Amino acid sequence: MTIDEIIDFVATLDGVLTLSPTAGDQWPEISWGDTFFYYSPDGTVPTNTQPFATIVTKDYPDDQSSLLNRPNTFRVNIAAGKEAFIEWTGHPPKQTTIEAVDYSVTDTVIPHPRYGTAGWLAVVNPDTRADAPTRELLHTAYDRARSHHERRAGSGPR
Repeated sequence: MTIDEIIDFVATLDGVLTLSPTAGDQWPEISWGDTFFYYSPDGTVPTNTQPFATIVTKDYPDDQSSLLNRPNTFRVNIAAGKEAFIEWTGHPPKQTTIEAVDYSVTDTVIPHPRYGTAGWLAVVNPDTRADAPTRELLHTAYDRARSHHERRAGSGPR
């Protein structure tokens, strides 16, 4: 999967706001070139919620273990939740042992290097092996974000 294929896939989901900061806009320079996906049916950036998925294209100062500064390397980060996390890793998010994971491995679903303990999963350069799982997990994260939004708005199940 390419970055554009991921963006196009997520764009098919109703109510998604895709934010892709670039030079000169209002977002911090560190975010330029990355992509953030929010469930936001009104099309505004939510002020009190995290994106349900992101695509990062470079190492961040506190997140360098995926070696994203390699040429043509990016990572999809997905707020998959506890159930999906357990399904993919075999253990609850809180039991993630940072030292036990190679976060630079490609085309493999792994715990997120910084937010795995919060139920986030990640895939560096999803390709043949991780294409379908990445799409499935993005849809799961989208469903969770949508349900959360509906509960907060009072229009969904509690």
